[in-house]
Amino acid sequence: MPTRLALLTALAAATTLSLLAIEKSAPILGIHWIDSEGGGSTLLVTPAGESILIDSGNPGGRDAARIHHTATQAGLSRIDHVIITHFHIDHFGGLAELAELMPIGTLYDKGLPEQVPDQGGNQARWALTSRPYRNAKVEHRITLAPGDSIPLKQLPGTAPLSLKVLAANQKMIPASPNTPANSDDPSLASDQPEDKSDNANSIVLLLSLGDFRFFDGGDLTWNVEKRLVTPHNLPGKVDLYQVNHHGLQTSNHPLLVRSLAPTVAIMNNGPSKGTSATAFTSLHATPTLKAIYQIHENIRPDEAQNNTSDKSHIANHGDLKDACAAHPIHCQVTADGSSFTVSVPSQSHNQTFTTKAK
Repeated sequence: MPTRLALLTALAAATTLSLLAIEKSAPILGIHWIDSEGGGSTLLVTPAGESILIDSGNPGGRDAARIHHTATQAGLSRIDHVIITHFHIDHFGGLAELAELMPIGTLYDKGLPEQVPDQGGNQARWALTSRPYRNAKVEHRITLAPGDSIPLKQLPGTAPLSLKVLAANQKMIPASPNTPANSDDPSLASDQPEDKSDNANSIVLLLSLGDFRFFDGGDLTWNVEKRLVTPHNLPGKVDLYQVNHHGLQTSNHPLLVRSLAPTVAIMNNGPSKGTSATAFTSLHATPTLKAIYQIHENIRPDEAQNNTSDKSHIANHGDLKDACAAHPIHCQVTADGSSFTVSVPSQSHNQTFTTKAK
């Protein structure tokens, strides 16, 4: 007789398949958070059927296989665009292996350095770990800068779609005459020590479909986050916030989160990575926030309180170790950008939110 876990896993898989089947047959925007155990891997599928992968998880085959599985279930035979936000192994490490599983069109990054990107890092180790990325089979490579946009196909009859680079290598788009000044107190939180790792150099992306807006800042850290929203709020307000840096304590400045004013936050954490008290303090202090989602339950025994209060908002529960079913979180945005639905198939959870009028 099948175990309860097996039945739940089968039900979650069937639910995921039904969601992705809808995505293949209807002109909607799909966003999929793939479990890379505390790494980064977010797959976008546009209403026109174009695909964008933001970060590629860890090396070792596991994360590339998970990305490939989600992509094929969404009806994709290739990834049109891959964006690597920064050069830490949990964000770029799976790229070469994924390129062996399916074709990759254009690879975008902020410029691959010859020298180790973390101050004080090991140069020999960097040369070794970056080699597969340098040699990966992709059709084109492009270096991104603030103000660049990823060229995406526009499907007739759907809302205008764009994916824009707001920041990279700690440089940011300039404020325009219409950029709002930030009215929040810039001393809301003090600065942290300077981050000399490549996290601070992360590419920051803003995805828009009509009025719907999604913010992905990679592993951007505290002091640079503050600069992004002071003295002007360069991103503006968003509907969906991918929690920076997996929810670690060196990111998610309260001024950033309050300025973005998201309705929903989604954290691509690991069972023992991310979900810091600092991140939850910033999220809970944001009055617009209606829901927090996590890829994993935080299982650190001394920090059990650092979990979203609704267990149905957590895709993977417990101390899973090697038995992790890698349940994803999905978001589907209507073609006019007026609403979006967040789904956690493993928990049979779906909730629809109205997009803010801009």
